[in-house]
Amino acid sequence: MSGTPKPYVTYADYLALEEESDLRWAWLDGEVWATTGGTPVHSELATNVIGTLGAALRGRPCRPYDGNLRVRVPASGMAFHPDVSVVCGPRQLDPEDPNAVTNPTVIIEVLSKSTERYDRTDKLVHYRRIPSLRDYLLVSQTEARVEHYRRNDDGTWTLRDVRAGESVALASLDVTLAIDDVYAGVTLPPPLTREAYSPTPQDSE
Repeated sequence: MSGTPKPYVTYADYLALEEESDLRWAWLDGEVWATTGGTPVHSELATNVIGTLGAALRGRPCRPYDGNLRVRVPASGMAFHPDVSVVCGPRQLDPEDPNAVTNPTVIIEVLSKSTERYDRTDKLVHYRRIPSLRDYLLVSQTEARVEHYRRNDDGTWTLRDVRAGESVALASLDVTLAIDDVYAGVTLPPPLTREAYSPTPQDSE
């Protein structure tokens, strides 16, 4: 037996939901889902990124925003709240939504178990359709590591892993983001041991 189809949520109803709710929500093709919630480490990493970028961009035409800023992809209609985004120059607003920008230059997401796969796949497909976007960063919560997707001049994307002691060069902002600054003061959870990966006798039966 198939499940009951989810009701279609118009974009206007989505905006009303955001207005009335303490949560942040994403919208795509009539479906909505909550995007808030996270660990203290998640919050610390996002705060470090915003603080570092804010200091580097002070007095310049680019401004970092936290997860309260709504971004919309004109090509697909998707609306979402990145953990961190940077807009350069005047904000371009969505015709249907005066509180959603359509021209981020940089988007940064802090990975979590529940969103990691989506952030690397479907969400990235939508992000790539934003003409202004030049850099997309995925910040790990389990190790000092950032995945940097950079748009090349020919429209292709290049992925680079950046680790402790290294830096992310954001040419679109003329800023270098040190990984050690992103993880400064953050206590990451201990890595899983070999035993954690080993199946128990019951599991292997």
